[in-house]
Amino acid sequence: RDSVVVLPTGGGKSLCFQVPAMCLPGMAVVVSPLISLMKDQVDALRSNGVPAACVNSMLSYQERIRVAEEIRSGQLKLLYVAPERLLMDRTIEFLQEANVSFIAIDEAHCVSEWGHDFRPDYRQLRVLRDAFPDIGIHAYTATATEVVRGDIAEQLHLRDPELLVGSFDRPNLIYKIARRSDGIDQIR
Repeated sequence: RDSVVVLPTGGGKSLCFQVPAMCLPGMAVVVSPLISLMKDQVDALRSNGVPAACVNSMLSYQERIRVAEEIRSGQLKLLYVAPERLLMDRTIEFLQEANVSFIAIDEAHCVSEWGHDFRPDYRQLRVLRDAFPDIGIHAYTATATEVVRGDIAEQLHLRDPELLVGSFDRPNLIYKIARRSDGIDQIR
């Protein structure tokens, strides 16, 4: 079933797609707009023995060929891909031939024109529903009002999505407000 998941930063969004990717047959595709985050997650997964890779504009031709071979041979459990790369016709066609278990869209607030970081290219991800009609598409974000959640589901053409909103109570964070007095001395 499709879903829209809203959890605070550090609330476990990545686990929501990494664990199912390991349990299901095939390879999960994770759409992420942040190259550094993709690299960090892939490095962490690989260091823990999880077959993962990313495709973005920073990869050399040889690296892209290696990842394509890993996909063809069914070695990967998670493929992180930038939205612009995913939306290329050849990429979608290539992945349609792979055994994709589900698609996770990270930073999904970028889909919504009402989100704080709207990206027009992200909105084109709506083509995924037609390209992959038989798998779940899941949208993850840390920031989405009710209007943004609805817009994400509509723009991605999600089918009867489960809406899951986690608690934003973070007992490990404390906010203290003080009047500014001595500037630098106060900061120190």
